[in-house]
Parts: sequence; structure tokens; C-alpha cells
Amino acid sequence: MSLATLAHHHPRVVDWAIRIDRTPAFGWLALQCATLAPTWAWMARRLQDGSDDPLGLVALVALAALAWQCRRELRASPRLGWLALAGVGTVLATLLRTGLGGLPALPPLASGLVAVLSLAAGLLAFLPRGVAALPVAGLSVLALPLLSSLQFYAGYPLRVVTAEASRWLLAPGFEVAREGATLMVDGRLVIVDAPCSGVQMVWLGYFTACAVALWARRSDRAFLRRLPAVGLLVLAGNIVRNSVLIAFEGAGHALAPWAHNALGLVLLAVVCGAIARLMVPARAAPRIELDRPLPGLITAEGGRRVDTVR
Repeated sequence: MSLATLAHHHPRVVDWAIRIDRTPAFGWLALQCATLAPTWAWMARRLQDGSDDPLGLVALVALAALAWQCRRELRASPRLGWLALAGVGTVLATLLRTGLGGLPALPPLASGLVAVLSLAAGLLAFLPRGVAALPVAGLSVLALPLLSSLQFYAGYPLRVVTAEASRWLLAPGFEVAREGATLMVDGRLVIVDAPCSGVQMVWLGYFTACAVALWARRSDRAFLRRLPAVGLLVLAGNIVRNSVLIAFEGAGHALAPWAHNALGLVLLAVVCGAIARLMVPARAAPRIELDRPLPGLITAEGGRRVDTVR
């Protein structure tokens, strides 16, 4: 059936199709957000009961700021691949959360991961083509209340790695032995506890990487190529912080709480600054081309000497 025939026999269908096509990007995104409301309610409860840190709100604000900054560049006609992925992800998140459709009901964090990734796909359907997809997806994942889960699953391995690296760094000046995440430094017992695992530094490091990559308009390939270095910078910063603290405690001069916090903030700033610099592309050296007079540079033109530069 041709479009003219469809318009003649079913004018209301065509009218609704035109209205849907002309629906602004924020209308689609608002509809998707409303569909995913149970996920947002679960995230809000996690923040209110104190079971997780509210850092995810910062990632949500960053995504909202990106959408607002690009509001004049949003595509009038969305990219259908991303839009289809957003629709499938939204339906899948609903089914996985409730266990309908014969699918197993997943924990809220798992279904929430599908939900935020589908929201990222919906946003990418309307964002200009120059905006990289991976940093947007990264910010969406970081918006989840996942710090307590990261601490539970990854906290102890990170503490063991940090303790072993600190033992190696302190060995020249101290008598150090390690057992698990505990160090014996010159006869003094020092425990690398949960706050020393660096989970929060991991979150802030990857948040910095995603936010700066979007600001600098890095491509997905350039962003992905630098992610291993981001992890190494975070790990190195946490090892240095813990090694300094353990050295003071092992020497019997434990730092005061304010100095302990100040050291952590300084090293966090150094790590995030290094990650930001890593994500910002190096500026190309200025080029000089000959075009207009400039004393000192001489060319021959028809028997006359002409100095030119652009």
C-alpha cells in the first residue's frame, strides 16, 4: 500500500505517525524515564536508608547537563538502532525486575543495570553523532547505587593488592610482613581496612574519565584505549596513600584525623587531575604558512623579493 493510499483510507493513522515523528527528544526521554520509574524508586530507597553513598546523583547530574548542553543539537529524527535498543532494554528491565514473561526475576541492581543502559541508549538515539557512546554508558552505570556492592565483592581483593604493594614499598625502611590485608610493620599491627580499599577513588576516577571524555569530545576508540591507564592511575594513587599512612603508623606517629583526610583529598585530586589530562587531547602545534608579508622570510617573485606568511 502506497503512502498516498494509506493517507486516503487511514488519515488518522498517518496523522498519529506524523505526531510521533515530530515528538521532541525530551518527550521520548521523559516517557522512557516514566516507564522505568520503579528502578528510580529503588535507587531513591537505597540512598535514603543509608546503604549506599549518594555519588550516583553526581553521575545523573552529569548526564542531565550533557543533554541540556546538547539541547540545540539533538536530532529531530532519532537513530533507529539506538532507539530500538532503548525500547528493548526498557521492556527487558521491566520483565527482569518483575519476573514476568517466563524470565527469572533478577536482583534490583542487575535489573537496574539494564534500565540505566537502556536509558543511555535512548539518550544516544538523539545526541549528535560526535558524542561518544561509551562515556555516556559509563556515566549511566555510575549512576547506580553500587558502591556498597563493589565494596562487598571487590573491596577485599583491592585491600590485599594494596597491602602487598605497600609491603614492597616499605620493605627498604621497615621490617614488614603481610598476612591477608594486615601488615606487621616493625612489630606494630596495621590493618588495611575497608575505607582503604580505594573503591570510592575508583568511582571518582572513572567518573572523571567519562565526564572529561565527553567534554573533550573524545571518540569511543580513544576513550577505550585510555581506560587501562585510568585503572592504573587509581590503583597507584591508592597504594601511595596507604603506604604513606602505614609508614607513619609503623613508625609510631599515626597522623591526626584531619591530616589523614587531607592526604586522601590531595592524592585524590592528583589522580583525578592526571586522569583528566589523560583524556584531554594534546593540542596540535601551530602551523605557519606563507601568504602575506613578514619581514625576515624572503622569496623571489618576478625579480622582486616578497616576504609572505599566513
